[in-house]
Amino acid sequence: MSSVRVFFHDKCFDGSTSAAVFTAFYHACIAPTAQFDYRGVSHKVGELFAPEDFAGQENAIVDFKYSSDPRVTWWFDHHQSAFLTPADAAHFRQDRGGKKFYDPHYRSCTAFIAHIARTRFDFDSAPLAELIQWADIVDGALFESAQAAVELRSPALQLTLAVEGANTPGFIPRLIHDYQHLSLRQILDQNYVQAELQPLLARHRQAIDLLSGLLECRDGVITFDLTAQAIDGYNKFIPYYLCPKGIYSVGISCGSFRTKVSVGSNPWQPSEHMVNLADLCERYGGGGHPRVGAISFPPGEVEAARQAAAEITAELRQAAARIR
Repeated sequence: MSSVRVFFHDKCFDGSTSAAVFTAFYHACIAPTAQFDYRGVSHKVGELFAPEDFAGQENAIVDFKYSSDPRVTWWFDHHQSAFLTPADAAHFRQDRGGKKFYDPHYRSCTAFIAHIARTRFDFDSAPLAELIQWADIVDGALFESAQAAVELRSPALQLTLAVEGANTPGFIPRLIHDYQHLSLRQILDQNYVQAELQPLLARHRQAIDLLSGLLECRDGVITFDLTAQAIDGYNKFIPYYLCPKGIYSVGISCGSFRTKVSVGSNPWQPSEHMVNLADLCERYGGGGHPRVGAISFPPGEVEAARQAAAEITAELRQAAARIR
């Protein structure tokens, strides 16, 4: 019986659903009796993986940066900033194993994995259609309005809040299992999900109130600094819910393992002249997608994060002036 260790983008709906689709594909097409071990990974300063991490007979990375470690046998990603170094990109291009795939044009890694599994390995992804559709909506910010994104009326968005905020060991691996067998509504109704979700919904409402008193919207850019607040994660659409005319947002927050600058753009203020935020964040050692990105600084390096945020804000204000 083979063992598979899956590394997925932690505290991310697309990361968790990517792990679920990969697991379903692997069981259906590679090894039906394989045992899975899941490890959430986050962006941080320095090495993202330790040498001892890749302890599975097979090791897979989904919805996260590339590793050239020879023990990594499967890799799927869709982020523009998928490679930490040019050497990693070259290593990927030279790979001939047929198990590593990359396409930054996909909205979600979940849909990308489903496509590769279906077209290369004859996997039937139809039973996971609801999961794949919602991963595309969530990761592609394809909500009809800021109200829909922030008021969280759909099961998928409430599950997204749970995934992004949960700290209970084993919670996301249990979700990954249930994604493969239950509808999103059925999952939401599970007692273990409700126990995690209800306190997070209360914190979500508090975050809306907190940001409403902190954010500034000037010259098309929404800015806020959460470094003095006891809040790490928050719904990234709250700034546009509170300031619908904002084109970009730049926020600073502190967590246990990093100080983070979050850079986003308003999905409901579309323009063909938007700044590529992944390119912008890469200049500071970060990355992401063209419409959303982030930069990680070591814990406590608040002033460095503020300096980067100020420079990015100034550049985005100039860009917003050209759009308006």
